[in-house]
Amino acid sequence: MQFQNPDILYLLVVIPLIIAYYIFVSRRRAAMRVSTLGGERMPRTLRYWLRDLPMVLRLSALAVLIVALARPVEAHSSSESSTEGIDIVLAMDISGSMLAKDFEPDRITASKHLASEFAAERIGDRISVVAFAGEAFTQCPLTSDKASVGTMLSRLRSGVVDDGTAIGNGLATAINRLRESGAKSKVVVLLTDGVNNRGQISPIMAAEIARDMGIKVYTIGVGTKGQAPMPAVDMFGNQTYVMADVEIDEELLRKIANTTGGEYFRAVDNEALKQIYSQIDEMEKSEVQITHYTSYEELYLGWLLLGLLLLVAEFIVERIVLNRIP
Repeated sequence: MQFQNPDILYLLVVIPLIIAYYIFVSRRRAAMRVSTLGGERMPRTLRYWLRDLPMVLRLSALAVLIVALARPVEAHSSSESSTEGIDIVLAMDISGSMLAKDFEPDRITASKHLASEFAAERIGDRISVVAFAGEAFTQCPLTSDKASVGTMLSRLRSGVVDDGTAIGNGLATAINRLRESGAKSKVVVLLTDGVNNRGQISPIMAAEIARDMGIKVYTIGVGTKGQAPMPAVDMFGNQTYVMADVEIDEELLRKIANTTGGEYFRAVDNEALKQIYSQIDEMEKSEVQITHYTSYEELYLGWLLLGLLLLVAEFIVERIVLNRIP
């Protein structure tokens, strides 16, 4: 509860002064004695016990009326928010090399998990998932349902399409997802661990198309420096791991990012990849506008009616009840 005229509440200090004066005057009254009772006090009747009730009611009414004059109100707050979201496509490499064990538990699992966390934090944005190896395909169309995005990311598997690394096709498919987007900002986060060796579309040509469409591309190269345990098949047809050189075309990924106004990142472990997603999250913030509304409900009428009822009660007790009690 708030008060529109709070200064009026200072009048309440008068009430304790009136009480002090009333007590002082009451104590000065001599006790009534009747000679036939041998100097003893008169018996205390109901009138005696109710003698102070009118004053209590009068002071209570005064206090309540002062509160009513201060105009108590109850504030009701509400707010409306509007979000100008960003459309983001996560283009994920799912080639066989993404099963390398230089990440925990491997590159593709770590990438999916951290991409899912990134998507979950993007309140108000729409997310799409594109996967590529030797070919590219859309795993999840643009949606604001982050649970669906997480589910689709978790279902990505290496080996579902021909192996290879078609970076140009992957980027072109991501651009196609944003072609009819009406969002103010459009972003592609392209993650790969290799060198472009497949596909019909040149990565640089795809980057130039993205630039012309106002799409910013952030590129992430995934893999340790030097060598990493890569999946292989032994002479008996069993899957095994062999140490192999990590080859990432960083010059190409950097050129794609620079062409579109994005940025290139290199992730050498889980923590580095997590930090990269955090940096992209900070650089691409959605615009949120919040409008607050406050309405006030006047409460003085209830206090005013209570004060009047107390005055009526004081009148009844003093003029009727006490006059009838002997």
